[in-house]
Amino acid sequence: MPTGLRRYQQTGDLHHITFSCVRHRPILGTPEARDIFLELLERTRELYGMSVYGYVVMPTHVHLLLSEPDTKPLSVALQILKQRFSKTRTEEYVWEPRYYDFNVRSEDKRLEKMVYIHKNPVRDGLVAEPQLWKWSSFRSYAYLEDGMVTLTRV
Repeated sequence: MPTGLRRYQQTGDLHHITFSCVRHRPILGTPEARDIFLELLERTRELYGMSVYGYVVMPTHVHLLLSEPDTKPLSVALQILKQRFSKTRTEEYVWEPRYYDFNVRSEDKRLEKMVYIHKNPVRDGLVAEPQLWKWSSFRSYAYLEDGMVTLTRV
């Protein structure tokens, strides 16, 4: 682990997680790849008993707002998710080795992270409005639609 990097897990906090495809390549650049990732996220959510509050799958990276799993450390659940997706790919390397983890300790910060997550496709110029990006939790919140991942709504 790099010097100075500390993870604060098993705190009961929510976590804003970001991880990227290797060298920021668009490995998640197709609808099929993003659908597979979300299917695996849902399976991981079920297997580890964690709550998903928000997500967006972009062509080169992923943002998640998660609780800590019931059964294992968050790092293990993320490792399994990334490994399972990697097995569906032909690339030798899929993910950058690390991930960004921000502990969300207040309602204001949770809302800030949700807005950030949902506006990501707009900021990257993929869509004009957040509801137009199929691979995010925005429509589940805005329109109470069921998505590929079961959300915990606050």
